[in-house]
Amino acid sequence: MIDPDLSNKAIALLQKLISVQSYSGEEAKTADLIEDYLKEHGFSPQRKKNNVWAQASEKDAGKPTLLLNSHHDTVKATSKWTLDPFTPTIDNGKLFGLGSNDAGGPLVSLIHTFIHLAKTEQPYNLIFLASAEEETSGKQGVPIVLNDLGKVDLGVIGEPTSMNMAIAERGLIVLDCVAHGKSGHAARGEGENALYKAIKDIEWFKGYEFEKQSAVLGKVNMTVTQIESGSQHNIVPDECRFVVDVRPNEHYSNQEILDEIKKNVDCEVIPRSLNLNASGISEKHSIVRKGRQIGMKTYGSQTMSDQVHMPFPCIKMGPGDTHRSHTADEFIYLYEIKDGIKLYIELLNGLEING
Repeated sequence: MIDPDLSNKAIALLQKLISVQSYSGEEAKTADLIEDYLKEHGFSPQRKKNNVWAQASEKDAGKPTLLLNSHHDTVKATSKWTLDPFTPTIDNGKLFGLGSNDAGGPLVSLIHTFIHLAKTEQPYNLIFLASAEEETSGKQGVPIVLNDLGKVDLGVIGEPTSMNMAIAERGLIVLDCVAHGKSGHAARGEGENALYKAIKDIEWFKGYEFEKQSAVLGKVNMTVTQIESGSQHNIVPDECRFVVDVRPNEHYSNQEILDEIKKNVDCEVIPRSLNLNASGISEKHSIVRKGRQIGMKTYGSQTMSDQVHMPFPCIKMGPGDTHRSHTADEFIYLYEIKDGIKLYIELLNGLEING
């Protein structure tokens, strides 16, 4: 039996969270709030930096482990807001406030799903994690607590997906590329123009297609987004720098993508990070099959979440709409939270975890 007041409690908690500034790297006060809330409900939460987690009960070594995760940091409010981003405002069935949609709604829905599921025996160990620094892919978020969580067999990542189930998620590689030439006087056509060399490689990035395409994410996307070269009009540039945004699908690791790129271009290629890998879960996994049985839609997500840090199967889903994320006057519908909790519970209650 689901507590009929569960969604009201979730909305009340979300209002408290909105009223506390929690920019990435500055989430200590919302971490305090979540830690205290879990204690009030009988759990013994643990904390590292601004990450807070709790187990439903002592781990049973004979059971798989399910992790429920969402983040409590937000992007910074822009000058475009017409409302106070830190004053939770309910109007016409909408709750306005910074982080209400991304990812406050999913966060409080998963907290109360955790509270509900913890009351009954489940065929899995259950952990809830409120993570920090998701919006900036910071170093003090999920990566620093993975070892503390122990072995995890399945993750449910709370992000605004309209309660559709993302079964794959793109990764990210940002490449700093440098084409080298030799300077000379433009009037005499001297030197070796690094800009022309860069153009050749840029054309390769524009036209190359990786062999493996994803049924849910499509092809690997590569986009040149910035370019810089030359110091003045009459000097042949000896260096041209450009930036490439690469979005892998789940069929390639970031290292595999980088190796293929380096084989095909002449410029120097320097990745800023190789840690944000694409991921996917088998369509035969029990959580995917159950989701489809209860009418959930599945899709591939073009945006990243804390899932990129998790080396175990995950799905991403939550109340709210991804198109409202990072927008002025961000909001979530109250009914989305109510329906989200109900659907989370329907999906996870009694779930037998197997791949």
